[in-house]
Amino acid sequence: MKAIMVVGTTSHAGKSLISTAICRILSKRGWQVAPFKGQNMALNAYVTPNGGEIGYAQAVQAWAAGVVPQVEMNPILLKPQGDMTSQVIIRGKYVDQVSASAYYKQYFEVGWQAIEESLKYLGSEYDLLVCEGAGSPAEINLKQRDLTNMRVAKHLKAATILVVDIDRGGAFAHVVGTLELLDLEERELIKGIVINKFRGQRSLLQSGIKWLEDYTGIPVLGIIPYLEHPFPAEDSLDLLGYKPKKSQQEIKISVIRLPRISNFTDFDPLESEPSVGINYVNPKNDLGRPDAVIIPGTKTSILDLLFLQKTGMAEAIHNYAIGGGTVLGICGGYQILGQMVADPEGFEGHAGRYQGLGLLPIKTVITGQKVARQRQVTSNYPQMGLPINGFEIHQGRSRVEITAMGTEKQEYQPLFDDINLGLVDKCQSVWGTYLHGIFDNGPWRRAWLNRLRQQRGLQSLPTGVGNYEEQREQILDAIANDVEQHLDLTSLL
Repeated sequence: MKAIMVVGTTSHAGKSLISTAICRILSKRGWQVAPFKGQNMALNAYVTPNGGEIGYAQAVQAWAAGVVPQVEMNPILLKPQGDMTSQVIIRGKYVDQVSASAYYKQYFEVGWQAIEESLKYLGSEYDLLVCEGAGSPAEINLKQRDLTNMRVAKHLKAATILVVDIDRGGAFAHVVGTLELLDLEERELIKGIVINKFRGQRSLLQSGIKWLEDYTGIPVLGIIPYLEHPFPAEDSLDLLGYKPKKSQQEIKISVIRLPRISNFTDFDPLESEPSVGINYVNPKNDLGRPDAVIIPGTKTSILDLLFLQKTGMAEAIHNYAIGGGTVLGICGGYQILGQMVADPEGFEGHAGRYQGLGLLPIKTVITGQKVARQRQVTSNYPQMGLPINGFEIHQGRSRVEITAMGTEKQEYQPLFDDINLGLVDKCQSVWGTYLHGIFDNGPWRRAWLNRLRQQRGLQSLPTGVGNYEEQREQILDAIANDVEQHLDLTSLL
């Protein structure tokens, strides 16, 4: 089957962005393209229409290719859980929770079989595959158990691009060192080099490009400038370099940067709002007085709940809410806002019963059966009747305490027409939902933001806007257009 492989000299060299751009570029040229990543380790996940779980990056690449995300595009997803263990997702389904050493003993052959079967299926359905590697293909201590990089490239005989991040320095050494550590068969598959994140003057780089091509015998296919377009993060390492918007913002929202934060791509639509500033707050730091606080998803609700309590952030959030501040919990954050989170069998690695923040009348029990599904519901708040699309990924089952719901004061109300998906208090100050992608729904997002704006005496934003999908398409087009200007795929195609 026809395939292009994109590997990098290091993590965060730009493999995901280049792969995404190529998917969009070739799709616009008329190719039926599918993305592929054999094994992804990330906590940002997406649920496909058939209820399978894949890395969010592969969903973005599928959208860039103009196709529906499928589990075959990311047959193995590892979700780090702490204590050197990960949750193992194969072909979209949870199968186990194991240590790294146990994973490679128990799941290497199973994983490779899933990769082969997925590639065979995709090859029969699409003209060309754009495959993304992980980390570096030259980690000599890991090569024998690497399911993602050159093993896939060799299986497909894929024309392979080596991407290097020049912004961090040492780009020529990274390229030469990576090629040196590949075996002959692997090296022969490298058909081009892409220099990414270039900020300087092109003419000053030209002598180095000539040397690199002469020394390696491999052409430089492109020099991609440092792009400022928003692009969904693959994992929490991207938050380490996160910088809030510099311009003055009317509404400030603090997202708690939990140690095991997951699905913080939920907040990309908020980032797209010109009037909103997002700040990721370390639980060890001061909460301040933002217009709203969001507790995001987490891979392990109990451990992050305990961390919030240990650092004093739990008390700070509780006091902020009691004082009239707006708090929203999503998925694991929703569980943390409840009265209790219990894990009697230790599925998250920390058995026991733990008191939550007590801001919503729910009690959660962590179980071994994961819920992963797309949802279409209707909103009750902050505006009645809005159609809402999103998805669930959680192992906890939360029970609403009916006594709190049935009081004359009606202290809490269902957020949607399905009470199991979330609650809001009567003052619309404390919100909780299991629904990821809630802010992707443009009218709901604006209605929620308008409540914050009203509290500040600001004029309401128009709610007759499209969903974030429209903005995402514009972003993908802009990224592809910028990359295409600087990338020559002719020799590969």
